[in-house]
Amino acid sequence: MSKASEGQQQPLLSLRGINKSFGAVHVLRDVDFDVRPGEVTALVGDNGAGKSTLIKCVAGIHPFDSGEMVFEGSPITIHGPKDANALGIEIVYQDLALCDNLDVVHNLFLGREIRSGITLNETEMEKRAGETLKSLSVRTLRSLRQHVSSLSGGQRQTVAIARAVLWNSKLVILDEPTAALGVAQTEQVLKLVRRLAEQGLGVVLITHNMNDVFQVADSIACLFLGQMAAQVRTKDVNNTQVIELITAGRSGDIGLRPAEAAAVGTV
Repeated sequence: MSKASEGQQQPLLSLRGINKSFGAVHVLRDVDFDVRPGEVTALVGDNGAGKSTLIKCVAGIHPFDSGEMVFEGSPITIHGPKDANALGIEIVYQDLALCDNLDVVHNLFLGREIRSGITLNETEMEKRAGETLKSLSVRTLRSLRQHVSSLSGGQRQTVAIARAVLWNSKLVILDEPTAALGVAQTEQVLKLVRRLAEQGLGVVLITHNMNDVFQVADSIACLFLGQMAAQVRTKDVNNTQVIELITAGRSGDIGLRPAEAAAVGTV
């Protein structure tokens, strides 16, 4: 776990009072959410809780209807994915968006190729790819020039994460990175997630796997039917409490007020 404690540093990303509707469906309701540099923040919630909508708004795919977004201490408005990328916000989606017919280097630079005149600068791209993978202590790839189609699920996830951090990223959002992986590959990816945080990045981990959450997360943000039931330090809660926050919006003294949780549950 990171030694950084909540309150010792300002959040890298801070959302306050975020609302988002699609037609008559109010998907996010007054959501507050913080991500600190050097920490892994788990974003958890049942299907339909609003996790995907929240990260897509942060990524500039959907605009917020209302609320404030602060990044590195400054209020910002993101008008599209390019704005998010320019700030250093990268998302690794569950489908990874890798091209099987290309090698590791070309996947890392896909859409952002380095050119020398009208040709690709293969030497520079391979050098930067190798440096990035080395910085993440990735040793499982046989060659930077092997096609992605030949990689295991864990290796493919590693390539997708490396691509996200290649561009001076500050915030990396990972959508279910271990969902389709076996035990050994899951362990490999979770170690990589921790290394990202240890390098000072803010990491958001979206997952349904509570074992993953308690293994790598410094804080846990629990969405319940579009509302943030609570964002808590991992060391302060147990598995049962988190599941109750996810399924009922409240656990003991933590979470939405009883009447509020009941009202949300009847919407």
